[in-house]
Amino acid sequence: MQLILGSILATIIAYLAFRAGSLNRSGAYAAFVVGTVIFGLGGLEWAILLLTFFITSSALSRTFKNRKREASEKYAKGGRRDAGQVFGNGGIATLFAALHFFFPEAAWPWLGFAASLAAVNADTWATELGVLNPSPPRLITDLRKSVEKGTSGGVSPVGTLASLAGAGLIGLEAALLSPSGVNRTFFALVTIAGLLGALFDSLLGATVQAIYYCPTCQKETERHPTHSCGTRTTQIRGWAWLDNDWVNFACGAFGVVAITVMVYFLG
Repeated sequence: MQLILGSILATIIAYLAFRAGSLNRSGAYAAFVVGTVIFGLGGLEWAILLLTFFITSSALSRTFKNRKREASEKYAKGGRRDAGQVFGNGGIATLFAALHFFFPEAAWPWLGFAASLAAVNADTWATELGVLNPSPPRLITDLRKSVEKGTSGGVSPVGTLASLAGAGLIGLEAALLSPSGVNRTFFALVTIAGLLGALFDSLLGATVQAIYYCPTCQKETERHPTHSCGTRTTQIRGWAWLDNDWVNFACGAFGVVAITVMVYFLG
């Protein structure tokens, strides 16, 4: 019955997001799958964390549009999320919700789920709000080097604080809504794991993510095969298969790795 109710709720949310322009058609189908698993196999607490990520990320993508217009030319995709973005951000969380079904008494599926969402939420908040930093960001691999706003691998004080806030919000919910009861330790663990996941995302963006060049605009971009101006882009560095969706997936996965290591050393 919970799975049926979960699929109904996922259908409603995916449809509303599609109508609101937050998801395209493929993104809506993917959101239905992710939502059905998380709502249906996890339950209300799991659904709240997922909805927090989805609602805040969608709201932030619509905020300060004029300030973000130039930076958005570098991003791989626009504000309407497709299936790749949905699975890239929510794939790890979906896996842990499914694992919870098989290990309902264990705490680790909840921690893995929360850590992955904290990481992608931190990364999204940093991306959406980091462009508001008054000075150009610095490359994470060389903090002395300034880069254009929106450049993959760029970090800034505003973006880092936004990242910490995004991870902290999920961490707070993970602590308060834990199936095993309120656990203040979860707040610190999930928040730190989320921040580390977002920083790992930036590291990949600065080193091995596929980056392209638009000869017309004379700008680097994640967009391929064409830039926003319509010009065909050419790859200038990174691994061709490692696009932004895979980097987001790796971001969530690294959040899980980080929280696993912390729990291990904390005993």
